[in-house]
Amino acid sequence: MAARILIADDEKPIRDSLKMVLEDEGYSTDVVGDGEEALEKIKSDKFDIVITDIKMPKLDGIQLLEQASKISPETFFVIMTAYASVNTAIDALRQGAYDYLIKPVEFDDLIIRIKRLLEYKNLAFENKSLRQRISTEADFSNLIGKSEPMRKVFSIITQVAPTNSNVLIIGKSGTGKELVAKAIHYNSNRRDKMFLPINCGAISENLIESELFGHKKGSFTGATEDKLGLFKVADGGTLFLDEIGDLPLNMQVKLLRAIEDRAFIPVGGVKPVSTDVRIIAATNQNLYEKTKTGEFREDLYYRLNVVEINLPALNERKEDIPLLVNHFIEKYSKEMGKKIIGTDNDTMRILLNHEWPGGVRELENVIERAIIFSSKELITVENLPEYLKGVPMAHDYPDSLKEAMRSFEREHILKVMKKYDYNKDEVAKALEIGLSSLYRKMDELNIPTKLSQEEDNL
Repeated sequence: MAARILIADDEKPIRDSLKMVLEDEGYSTDVVGDGEEALEKIKSDKFDIVITDIKMPKLDGIQLLEQASKISPETFFVIMTAYASVNTAIDALRQGAYDYLIKPVEFDDLIIRIKRLLEYKNLAFENKSLRQRISTEADFSNLIGKSEPMRKVFSIITQVAPTNSNVLIIGKSGTGKELVAKAIHYNSNRRDKMFLPINCGAISENLIESELFGHKKGSFTGATEDKLGLFKVADGGTLFLDEIGDLPLNMQVKLLRAIEDRAFIPVGGVKPVSTDVRIIAATNQNLYEKTKTGEFREDLYYRLNVVEINLPALNERKEDIPLLVNHFIEKYSKEMGKKIIGTDNDTMRILLNHEWPGGVRELENVIERAIIFSSKELITVENLPEYLKGVPMAHDYPDSLKEAMRSFEREHILKVMKKYDYNKDEVAKALEIGLSSLYRKMDELNIPTKLSQEEDNL
């Protein structure tokens, strides 16, 4: 697509000659006779470059630059000026113009400058796109999944990330709670500020207050200088409180007050310190049950749990296992300089049938270990740890990964249907999919509404 250039000059012979030269070079050009008309054009159309004279009626070139840069910051400005006004052109450069031309304009010089500007503009755009892509990959690179439970998680992240609401992430160990927290942060308006994680269960009770809120010099033995707490260090960003269920009751009171007041008092301090942090908390415990037993404050629970995200265990989304396996193979193959492209069928069957009590983290460790010991293009059963070699491979699935997954899904749905006595509502609930999704799956996988005796015996 040809670059679009707007020429603004009150002298018709100049703007017409520039238009002719630039169009001969293949550029798409528009011409206007004053600054106000140029501004209206910029408001309604998108231009790559604006070439404008400094002295024009109604709105001069500098005024046009100032106002247009607010409307279209990605448009590059080139200022034209008489030799006697070079200092004015330099002022324009300081205000954001990218280049200037001295009248009478030499056409060869004009063409060279326009080409250079467009090359620079394209490079700047590519760099911006690359930064955005890297940021996106950093956000979601380890959140792998296409299963119904993971699609639900992705949907919640997308909706809650742009807000400032607190989020409570619930999931077993190895389900990726911190990865979800990072995805929320890096898709929020706080992405340029700090994401600061803290494990509430890993810090001793007598130090947790100092870690969160800081302390003043001399406030306790060993406090030899003032220390900023994490609530202030993460100011403007996101504070990720992992294992929030392990926070002592006395600290729960102080945390609640800090969240509600957006301020806190450091240990040994007397003046409140303001802070603006978003709180994302995570736990593998049932906090609601802990509020009933008095182990967790109910008011803090509801303050944290504005939006709740429940992460499925890996054995609840086994259709994601091949995607995760391929992701980890690619990751560790690059790190170790090996050319491994996948697993053989027997290995994949074992991975699909294991219950994965350690979640995604366990699967990642298994693949990393397998790559260490693999000397072929495919990971084999011999490369797996001993405890996995005894995992039954169930039925002999087809070689095609797609067909193997279909076979596994069909088998699993049939087993769950038998478990819940073919009650479709209960089956859909157990599978964590909608009833309409269950019927769609049954149709796709050719599962009859009334099962044969052979299927009933699965």
